[in-house]
Amino acid sequence: MTSTEVTTESEDSGPSGYAAARLRLLQDEARSGPPRRAALARLTDDWLTGLFTTAAERAGVRGAALVAVGGYGRGELSPRSDLDLLLLHDGNADPGAVAALADGIWYPVWDLGLALDHSVRAPGEARRTAGEDLKVQLGLLDARPVAGDLGLVAGLRTAILADWRNQAPKRLPALDELCRERAERMGELQFLLEPDLKEARGGLRDATALRAVAASWVADAPREGLAEARRKLLDARDALHLTTGRATDRLALQEQDQVAGALGLLDADALLRQLYEAARTVSYATDVTWREVNRVLRARSSRPRLRTLLGGAKAAPERTPLAEGVVEADGEVVLARTARPERDPVLTLRAASAAAEAGLPLSRHLVRHLSTAAQPLPVPWPPQAREELVTLLGAGEATVGVWEALEAEGIITRLLPDWERVHCRPQRNPVHTWTVDRHLVETAVRASHLTRRVGRPDLLLIAALLHDIGKGWPGDHSVAGEVIARDMAARIGFDKQDVGVVATLVRHHLLLVETATRRDLDDPATVRSVAAAVGNVSTLELLHALTEADALATGPAAWSSWRASLVTDLVRRVAALLAGEEPPAPEPLAPSAEQERLAVEALRTGEPVLSLHTRPEPAAEDGEPEPVGVELLIALPDRPGVLPAAAGVLALHRLTVRAADLRAVELPTELGDTADLLVLSWRVAAEYGSLPQAARLRADLVRALDGSLDIRARLAEREAAYPRRRGVKAPPPRVTVAAAGSRLATVIEVRAQDAPGLLHRIGRALERSAVRVRSAHVSTLGANAVDAFYVTDTEGEPLLPERAAEVAGEVEKELG
Repeated sequence: MTSTEVTTESEDSGPSGYAAARLRLLQDEARSGPPRRAALARLTDDWLTGLFTTAAERAGVRGAALVAVGGYGRGELSPRSDLDLLLLHDGNADPGAVAALADGIWYPVWDLGLALDHSVRAPGEARRTAGEDLKVQLGLLDARPVAGDLGLVAGLRTAILADWRNQAPKRLPALDELCRERAERMGELQFLLEPDLKEARGGLRDATALRAVAASWVADAPREGLAEARRKLLDARDALHLTTGRATDRLALQEQDQVAGALGLLDADALLRQLYEAARTVSYATDVTWREVNRVLRARSSRPRLRTLLGGAKAAPERTPLAEGVVEADGEVVLARTARPERDPVLTLRAASAAAEAGLPLSRHLVRHLSTAAQPLPVPWPPQAREELVTLLGAGEATVGVWEALEAEGIITRLLPDWERVHCRPQRNPVHTWTVDRHLVETAVRASHLTRRVGRPDLLLIAALLHDIGKGWPGDHSVAGEVIARDMAARIGFDKQDVGVVATLVRHHLLLVETATRRDLDDPATVRSVAAAVGNVSTLELLHALTEADALATGPAAWSSWRASLVTDLVRRVAALLAGEEPPAPEPLAPSAEQERLAVEALRTGEPVLSLHTRPEPAAEDGEPEPVGVELLIALPDRPGVLPAAAGVLALHRLTVRAADLRAVELPTELGDTADLLVLSWRVAAEYGSLPQAARLRADLVRALDGSLDIRARLAEREAAYPRRRGVKAPPPRVTVAAAGSRLATVIEVRAQDAPGLLHRIGRALERSAVRVRSAHVSTLGANAVDAFYVTDTEGEPLLPERAAEVAGEVEKELG
């Protein structure tokens, strides 16, 4: 039956004819979705037109119109939707006659049991009410004439739209606040097991709010995928209404399989996943749109004052460098003018990590441009790409928004193809707060706060991101996840040993909590089984942190002080068993030929000698290799203050230390004795811009060593002139004395947020403590610095325990 046939059949049949035609339309399985909603709206229009015409003639009212508002005004009438109607009159008719006209419409609607939201107003009253009630104004933005005086409706609609646009600076912030309050109350649709399709964040209310923003002419929502997302949400609501026979928007668990079947989907999980994807599209569009609204309104409010100060000139937005090819402009991260994404495959991850560390959103235009223009990363990834991913994951809560922006444009699944399996995948266990993909990101966020507890925070963060990657595959997700994680870790560029550690962590990410809560910890077999699975103390340390991060990211019911104490007890027992046989002390590494050559030159001249070597990756498709870092070697006679001086010079020249090693070398002199020299091996990268010249580095190092260059003051001046943006609050630094670290020296371990001048401050604290640095092993893993300093007293002996604790305290105080 066509819509024309339905309309014709019901035109002269009164309420019973409309009811019958409506029932046939809703039972027609061949028609669903937008066509059915539109047909239902047309059918209702025709019926109400008949009611209005008859009632107006009986009441003798002219200059009136029946207006559909809200969802009915948009022609999106679901089976159990309210009829939201306004009876508009010009104010010239007798009030009693207008009331009689209204009764002639409202009572037949009520007699059929249809929900009705109604009002009777003159245009001036409608405008005043809209000015006082934001929800009324929003409904009138979708006003559509059903019957009567079309000119009256057109005039009101024109006035309402003009009022809305004129009042945008006041009304839009109020609408934003209304949306936020509703989201706080109703939750996020994309993570709820029983979502409200209309009221939850990312639902139909937010989609309507985006239409209102567009009508203000202040900003427009991203259009890609938004109409399709709204359609899926409306289709699900239609099916829910028909399944339950009620005007409900809450998709209860017991109704999900029926609704899925009505929509032709496999099961409830397929339904939820489709709805989550739609809600995510709406939520992302909401975030982007409100950010643009706030930017425009800020600019409008400050423009008169700026023009006064600048004599009428328009101020250009300030662009602050964040990383190579990435700048901040107007509160967002955008590409630098010189950026070339088609030649820089790491640029996407570099922009993401820079945004997360700065606590800034990625510009939507940047993300869209990178999604189409950036070249794919080679497999395995180059080291810089891996480091940028680790930095992104280690940025804490700011990671979430950046990750969602990348997901919205499909970048994550292109970087990590296996991510598609967990994208928007629901978790039926009510303990879980998030979908699988969001849970993985949340686990990385939680793990970022635990990186001070482990020696390899990069492996912790990657394992956190991948620990549930096996969900969505048949069988035990830990077993499936081990295989997938092994492939993904190798793709990301970890070596074979690190890939093995990540795979072990994913395979056993539930081992500690399950063993601690389900087994007898006094049984030696329990501890032996865990020790055999873990293999070594380092992996155990990572697994302990991953266990806690996973539980905290699951939900409030997944972690408690009791569970934490049981897991800690198990870890303590397993660590004791694994420490039963001490590993042999590592053999000292001999200097390379290049290091020895520089040391000989430094001995001959008595001055620092530098060597700078670019470390290129294999050639790209255009034949040009992409430099990803520089190896800097410094050799000089051993003397106090070398480490803080060298580190400070690098910081002054805006060189980020990716890895470093300091070792003492003894060389024979012409007099037959030996001379002590220091060789420092650094892997560095420019924060942005070009690398400094080696001659300038050497000159500044000489000045720093002779005291003519006050590094501390210079760094302080730069910090004051360019204060670091308040981004994610990092966990406090942690400085410890490694137990049984070495028989020849005391090992001071430092875990802290990487920052310019960090190594300089550590070295200064060690110098102030009057200890000798025998060797230093520095590595920057993402946003975390994990440094180990082998120190002795002035006589070359390991420090006494009390003295070692004092030195660690001095370093921690310096960094605090």
